[in-house]
Amino acid sequence: MAIMKKVVLLALAATSASAFAFSPRAANVGSSVKTYNGVPAAVGKQFAKTTSATTLALSSSGGAVAEEEPAKSDMGETLQVASYFGLWYLFNIGYNIYNKQALNALAFPWTIATIQMATGIFYFVPLWLTGLRKAPKLSMDDLKTLLPIAFCHTGVHVGAVVALGAGAVSFAHIVKASEPVVTCGANALLLGEVLPMKVYATLLPIIGGVAIASMKELSFTMLALGAAMLSNVSSSLRGVLSKKTMSGKQIGENLDAQNLYAVLTAMSTIILIPMMLAVEGTAFIPAFKAAVASGAFTTKSLATLIGLSGCSYYLYNEVAFLALGKVNPVTHAVGNTIKRVVIIVASVVAFKTPMSTGSIIGSSIAIAGTLLYSLAMNSVKK
Repeated sequence: MAIMKKVVLLALAATSASAFAFSPRAANVGSSVKTYNGVPAAVGKQFAKTTSATTLALSSSGGAVAEEEPAKSDMGETLQVASYFGLWYLFNIGYNIYNKQALNALAFPWTIATIQMATGIFYFVPLWLTGLRKAPKLSMDDLKTLLPIAFCHTGVHVGAVVALGAGAVSFAHIVKASEPVVTCGANALLLGEVLPMKVYATLLPIIGGVAIASMKELSFTMLALGAAMLSNVSSSLRGVLSKKTMSGKQIGENLDAQNLYAVLTAMSTIILIPMMLAVEGTAFIPAFKAAVASGAFTTKSLATLIGLSGCSYYLYNEVAFLALGKVNPVTHAVGNTIKRVVIIVASVVAFKTPMSTGSIIGSSIAIAGTLLYSLAMNSVKK
């Protein structure tokens, strides 16, 4: 209980920092469509007339244009965004803690990743069935278009879960901070995109920081490093494929950012089930019973732990889309950087994970480089 209080206070402090950086309806932030984790913030015909990233509101009704919303005071808008950031951080911290606890109890990352992915279905399907959110309408060609992106989405999640199970939460997120390096390489190779030198310069502290942190990491394992890099590569390819296959193309109906994420979640669940069975089989079931028999858990407490990891995983992504739709890219980049720092600190507090001085220095350099990369990329898009 004391640990959770510290984590909540940490999230609230980070929320205050993000809210302070918030600029309502900031102008001149570029005309490119915003993305979160490589998933476009808006897809489909209903967004064709939207010309600025800040005009997108990720609503459950299909993405209403922000100018059509009732006017709100700056204070009301700031409080709303602060609540989104607060929930984003809390759900993200909760996911990383619940996920690591579940993996410590049951070393079956593929099975746990599948359960977590499938948990989201119990959230968005009732919304579609009750009409609280318009259900997307997709043709077979639309699903074929989304299939490669869904495979990448699967790799992002599985890689992260395996990494979090094989090493410390803090180390996994330090390696995840190197994703911009992979993204630049993928964009150059697959899209022929050459960026200004100032953007590539920001990759140096990221590479150097991750290298320092890896050499000095007390809980370093090759599996954790490799799995985290698999997640990075999958995330970068997801972004590249999204640009190549979905840019300027109408895909289905009612496919706003939240519904797109829901569809990818459903497709990834279908992909994961046979992969899970091939890698781990059904050994999870006797292992679950053994964990309960040992007295460390009851059936209810262990099932609840795994369920909470799945709920928090889906909800932190859902709230992240809401936050992205309310702020300019610079603020979102700052918030995302603060989030990573908060997760690392929270995991150290929750699991009492020792970090060497070199690991702290390396992670600080890498995360600072990630922020500089985000800011440099934003300036290029203006």
